[in-house]
This record gives sequence, C-alpha cells and structure tokens, in this order.
Amino acid sequence: MGTRSSVYMLAILGLLTDGPMHGYELRKRLNVLLGTLRAFSYGSLYPCLRDLLAQGLIEEAGPADAGAPALSGKRAKIVYRITAEGKEHFAQLLGNAGPSSWEDAEFGVHFAFFRHLDSDVRLRILEGRRSRLEERREGVRSQLARTRERLDRYTQEMQRYGLESAEREVRWISELIHDERSGNKPRHAPHN
Repeated sequence: MGTRSSVYMLAILGLLTDGPMHGYELRKRLNVLLGTLRAFSYGSLYPCLRDLLAQGLIEEAGPADAGAPALSGKRAKIVYRITAEGKEHFAQLLGNAGPSSWEDAEFGVHFAFFRHLDSDVRLRILEGRRSRLEERREGVRSQLARTRERLDRYTQEMQRYGLESAEREVRWISELIHDERSGNKPRHAPHN
C-alpha cells in the first residue's frame, strides 16, 4: 500500500473511532485534518472506503436517515463505522513510530490522533520529527550560504522564509517534547 493510501486509511479509521459517519461528513473532516493543500476528493475517499470494507476494518451501519422518508431522486447516505478489527488495525498503524511517521506525509495525521498513543510513542514520533526538521533546516542553511551571491533577492527571500519556517517548526516540536516529558498539555499550535 502506498504512503498516500496508508495516510488516508489511518485518517479514516481515526475519524471513525470518534463515531459513525457518512461519506460526505468523512470527506469534510478529512479535508480539515489533512489540510486544504491535500484536499481529499470523493474519487479518493470511496475507493479507500471500499478497501476498508473489503478488509473488514469498517462496516456499513445503514443509511444516515434510516427513519426519515426518502426524498425523491436522492440516494440515502450510507453511514460507516469502524469494526473491532478496524480499531486494532488503527492502533497498529498509529503506533508505528518509525521513520515514515516523522515525514510530512504522515506526521500530521499521526499528530491529529496523538491522544490515542502512549507518551513514549508520542515522544519517539516527536523526536524523530525534530531530527528530520533539523536535517532539513541545516540543508536550507547550507544551500543559502552556497548560493547567496548567485540568486536574485526574491529567491533569497524564499529561501530565508524556508529557513525561518524550519526553525519555527523545530522550536514548536521542541516545546511539545518538553511538555510531553513534563506531563503538560501542548500550549499552542504552530504559527506559520
């Protein structure tokens, strides 16, 4: 399974742990969770839902408006709910604190469901993410130092912005690690 589909699977299972939802509500919540830059289309959602159904990780709970009279020409919305096997699979996916959970594609989804993880797993993911961000920050610094004279001012500004963003995210992750170690709740979200 590709990274994108595993991220979608994790996100859908995570959302369904909060309660049953129909496809439209899932799509809305996924777009909020994954961000507007990675909009989740129905063309991505329904194949993923079919795969999850086929694997027995979710089930159809029936139409959303089961007791209401059918509106002419409109299909009833199918409600999906997570199964016991789906909850176990979600816990396994979420608990995978390896390198993929530190990368951009998966970190945000893991972070969205941190409440389901033990502190040691949250720390492993946060520390791995900080390490990746520090590598990225040093790469940007190095690139900026090597190419400063050859770049126009707008490209330099873009690189400076990238460096400042990386530094800001390293500080934010470091604060989260500190809070996690001291047992405090996160103070705030990152400011970009």
